[in-house]
Amino acid sequence: MNLLNSTLAGAFALAALTAPAAAADCPIKVGVLHSLSGTMAISETTLKDTMLMLIEQQNAKGGLLGCELEAVVVDPASDWPLFAEKGRELLSVHNVDVIFGNWTSVSRKSVLPVLEELNGLLFYPVQYEGEESSKNVFYTGAAPNQQAIPATDYFLEELGVEKFALLGTDYVYPRTTNNILESYLKQKGIAAEDIFVNYTPFGHSDWSKIVADVVALGADGKKVGVISTINGDANIGFYKELAAAGISADDIPVVAFSVGEEELSGLDTANLVGHLAAWNYFQSAEAEANTSFIDAWKAKMGAERVTNDPMEAHYIGFNMWVNAATAAKTTDVDAVRSAMYGQEFPNLTGGTAVMLPNHHLAKPVLIGEIQEDGQFDIVSQTKEVPGDAWTDFLPASAVLKSDWKDLECGMYNTETKSCVQLLSNY
Repeated sequence: MNLLNSTLAGAFALAALTAPAAAADCPIKVGVLHSLSGTMAISETTLKDTMLMLIEQQNAKGGLLGCELEAVVVDPASDWPLFAEKGRELLSVHNVDVIFGNWTSVSRKSVLPVLEELNGLLFYPVQYEGEESSKNVFYTGAAPNQQAIPATDYFLEELGVEKFALLGTDYVYPRTTNNILESYLKQKGIAAEDIFVNYTPFGHSDWSKIVADVVALGADGKKVGVISTINGDANIGFYKELAAAGISADDIPVVAFSVGEEELSGLDTANLVGHLAAWNYFQSAEAEANTSFIDAWKAKMGAERVTNDPMEAHYIGFNMWVNAATAAKTTDVDAVRSAMYGQEFPNLTGGTAVMLPNHHLAKPVLIGEIQEDGQFDIVSQTKEVPGDAWTDFLPASAVLKSDWKDLECGMYNTETKSCVQLLSNY
């Protein structure tokens, strides 16, 4: 080898050593698994748009690990079994490095066995019922102790509600959440006969009898409140029937767990003023980070587009994933998982989100009143509450804890000091 070739070889070797660490393959592929058609499109299309914006912003910063990020978008079409098929397609055909997606729990439980089989990684951005813990999922939405329980306490302590109508769409999230709330309410001294539970199919439209039953619940003069786990476009008919029946928030307040700014943008809110929603974020939150996020969103999508809680969850989860992959110097799922524990990132309400060993975030709990403009007046806000995978209000769950960092177990029984594995969990 002559001197010139030797010098060039040395230079190339030095460049290789000092170049930015890169993933095994460029571009780095980010799977987006959200329904763009069907009953859940009303909520999920916005989350697809959010992911595209976040990926575009990250590429403008130089990408990740020396690679550009590429979004791979699929449409499971609000068809729950199709989520498993589309999840497998993302992991096996497109070879994505991570997936951001799902809204309903039934869709998440559909794709979960595929994630665990293929060791995929899902960031799930929506409030859910808890009672699940997988090493392949980071739950960036609210657990029941970060939404359902605080909202129920608000009804009991602030509004003096004495009778409860638990209205939900007929699938796992509403049924499990309401099981938890029934147990919680009974522990709070609410009689079983003062709790009315009803489930309706996705897309349900005829609410006249159900609303009449809710009104009848208060025939004895006791204060009635509705806790709503109604999902998707069924909310349109529900709120219209409330208005048609002349029911105001003063008469029978409703607190919703699946209605945010995006859903309200398609409703006539004039008769909904004063009804409530419980989330970890509202667009109306006053924080510098939120102002910047809203400005970027509206600049990209249009002035009429609103922000909402699951968007913030994707914002936090995506940035934590980027930071974890940067720290791990790879997008390898196992390495990223280890780097996720303890990740901190500013939330959009002025605090800091922290990723816990149970794959849940510490998040504040906000309760907002619906305003005529479709925004929320925040009437209650807590400090960051750590998400709990297993509720304290169901006996079988109260003894369980999730700790994937030190115990490497999602169902650790604190009484037997052993790790439980229940495949029937999903």
